[in-house]
Amino acid sequence: MTTIAYREELPRPEDFLRLFDAAGWRTDAAGERLERALAASWHAVCAYEGERLVGMGRTISDGAIHALIVDVIVDPAWQARGVGREIMRRLVARCEEAGIEMTQLFAADGKAPFYERLGFGARPVAAPGMELPHRMTPR
Repeated sequence: MTTIAYREELPRPEDFLRLFDAAGWRTDAAGERLERALAASWHAVCAYEGERLVGMGRTISDGAIHALIVDVIVDPAWQARGVGREIMRRLVARCEEAGIEMTQLFAADGKAPFYERLGFGARPVAAPGMELPHRMTPR
């Protein structure tokens, strides 16, 4: 049985991109843009098999009221083994320790049931919340 080590740290950018690719996700962020995005994280949890990144998640927060959990990714070979659940447990625990009032997340298509099992619920249709859809081009 392989042991997973959880580290509360940012992943190396190249490992982050490899995990994105393994999960079938896409990002145009690269180089300095990607490093800035990762560095802006308030908290991160990485799951490693040896030195191989097999899962991660990070939180962007003001440290008091709002926290947004993003980039929760688990390598498909490691899904359904509790890795994502443990990453989420650690991310949420950090928010609770800080007294964050509103912890939110974006769920990838088809993944809402996973988050619902962890206590998250969809925002009501009448609840505030909007987005500005646009695609930023790399500088």
